[in-house]
Amino acid sequence: MEETEFLAKAKPKAKAERPKLYKVILLNDDFTPRDFVTCVLMAVFRMTESEALAVMMAAHRRGAAVVAVFTREVAETKALAGTEMGREQGYPLAFTTEREE
Repeated sequence: MEETEFLAKAKPKAKAERPKLYKVILLNDDFTPRDFVTCVLMAVFRMTESEALAVMMAAHRRGAAVVAVFTREVAETKALAGTEMGREQGYPLAFTTEREE
């Protein structure tokens, strides 16, 4: 069998698809203290204090802010962790996820 015949019969390798990415979004509310939101962002999303303050203020001004972008599983896990931290303290703090276009 010639090399060209062999190459023609060889199956092309399947390309690895990049995983879909999801945004974690912080939703503003009028009850959760700003300091607490900042602490949650630092703890769950490993932000510096200045990064956390900037995201918290963006959500406060706009009603919502993108915190970070991850694969679906990581985004959902972090959104749930942040929301649960708020619930444990009796706050309506909420994070959600949305597929990035």
